[in-house]
Amino acid sequence: MSMVPQETELGYAPPMVRHFSIFLDNRVGKLRELLGDLSEESGVSVRAISIMDSSDYAVIRLIFDKPEIASRFLDRHGYPACQTDVLVAELGKDHELHHLCKFLLGAELNIRFAYPTMPRPDGHPTVVLSTDDNTLAGQILRRKGFRLFGEADLEF
Repeated sequence: MSMVPQETELGYAPPMVRHFSIFLDNRVGKLRELLGDLSEESGVSVRAISIMDSSDYAVIRLIFDKPEIASRFLDRHGYPACQTDVLVAELGKDHELHHLCKFLLGAELNIRFAYPTMPRPDGHPTVVLSTDDNTLAGQILRRKGFRLFGEADLEF
């Protein structure tokens, strides 16, 4: 009798990271206020940031080292925010950004957004990305040798 691996309904789920989209009035000092208060009051550090600006408001995309604490802080202080799961992939010599795009294109997956993270202690660059199907994208990237990070990997 041969041992055949059992398929699960969900299959392999890659590590995900919580990403926050925070809506701020576009006023001088609002971002500094948010980040300063988060750091001073809660001890939360930013691991990645992207800013989409307009004349009236800004959408700040953030990844924190302590997402649970950050979530409670945002709720407590009334910041309008939403959370979604994203992938964080390490880039390197044989795993460059154009490789990542090629592999996702081959699976007909769209990248909704992408932005870099803060430098990691080991110096390897990483990129945050959201796709049409993050689970499938994570499976493809892992099969192609990309290293994916979870939330615990962002605490350093």
